[in-house]
Amino acid sequence: MVANPRIRRLVQETVGGLPRQFWWLWVSTLVNKLGAFVVTFLALYLTVDRGYSASYAGLVASLFGLGSAVAAILAGVLADRIGRRPTLLAAQLGTALFTAVLGFADGQVAIAVVAFLVGLCNNATRPPTSAIIADLVPAEDRVRAYSLNYWAINIGFGLSAAVAGLIATHGYLTLFLLDAFSTLVCAVVIFIRIPETRPQAAPGRADGSAEPPVSLLSVFRDAPFMALVGLTLLLALVFQQGSTTLAVDMGASGITSTEYGLVIGLNGLLIVVLQIPLTRWMEGRSRTGLLITSCLLTGWGFGLAALAGSSAWLFALSVAVWTVGEILNTPVMMGLVAELAPTHGRGRYQGVHSLSWSLASFLGPAGGGLLLQHAGPAVLWTACGAVGTVTALGYVVLARRTGAAGRRRPVATEVPAPAVGAPARTATAPAVEPTGKAPAGA
Repeated sequence: MVANPRIRRLVQETVGGLPRQFWWLWVSTLVNKLGAFVVTFLALYLTVDRGYSASYAGLVASLFGLGSAVAAILAGVLADRIGRRPTLLAAQLGTALFTAVLGFADGQVAIAVVAFLVGLCNNATRPPTSAIIADLVPAEDRVRAYSLNYWAINIGFGLSAAVAGLIATHGYLTLFLLDAFSTLVCAVVIFIRIPETRPQAAPGRADGSAEPPVSLLSVFRDAPFMALVGLTLLLALVFQQGSTTLAVDMGASGITSTEYGLVIGLNGLLIVVLQIPLTRWMEGRSRTGLLITSCLLTGWGFGLAALAGSSAWLFALSVAVWTVGEILNTPVMMGLVAELAPTHGRGRYQGVHSLSWSLASFLGPAGGGLLLQHAGPAVLWTACGAVGTVTALGYVVLARRTGAAGRRRPVATEVPAPAVGAPARTATAPAVEPTGKAPAGA
């Protein structure tokens, strides 16, 4: 009986106080990721089922990333100009269409072109989704909201990866069609349940000045933010190996597609189990320390794959270590980006930050594929450890240059869209960490 109030309090602190629209977005994300089979198994599909080389699989993944890079900027601008909702719907409908087409595509050129279009539409969902969360959720709850959204992504990912390996034994076309269908269902949920959240025109500030306009050029001129984007790019290059060269190396080592699905599914499973308790553990801790730790765990987690040989268990250990790094990094970084972005520039800031992941998905597979093919897996995985270490050192340097309290700009007055139905908030974000929390070094 004593435990029940404690459990209720923990649940309330974890999931309570968030807007209803956020939970519909959470549901749509979960549905989408339950069918997200193609990106995870694309490299395995091209090399094992279609018989293409590892370098061609890397090229296709790079074109997917090139489409993602274009989408990051385009979707960020559109989310600020025409709205989050229409941008997100168009991206999801395009993803559903081209994912289905990719399953029927034949020939190297056709597969490469359609993969580019899938990457373009798929990544165009990121900036509006992140902006919607920032619009709906107060600043003090955003890390928790991003953690919960990321949790939904990985519940779906963990289940889909494990099931996809079994489905793939009966043919890969089913994976493409189920992926397209789940994305279509996600679009329907967004259309019915998510209103437009783009803030209205900014009012004057308390001192009588208007919020300055935000352009792409002003985002790129934001030196501390762009340094953050650069460090994200380095770590993202390492993470990209998890869905490309890791699959190729495991396949070449005699690991079956079913075993690969179970091993990579461990990533999602661990995030489902550990994301919420680790998020609570992270509260009050230095963001710089968390980001440094995440980089080292990620880099050398992948580095452990150099010792795996043909053992699925050792590959699983490698996945487990870099997954903890991922759990520490993602919500902290997303909350930091939302905090640094001006209210009416959230789409652009989220788009530019997403660009780091898009460039990594373009450069990472090609570079990793070439390194794997010509230098071998030991060199590739050791290089991942080295990149993780360099990124960690980068956060140390950035923290020292920007000051212990970070560079938190005051956020402009919030003006929610009328459709959201939430009361207007007039408070601004604090310039420093709340009392009792460690300073944000990055």
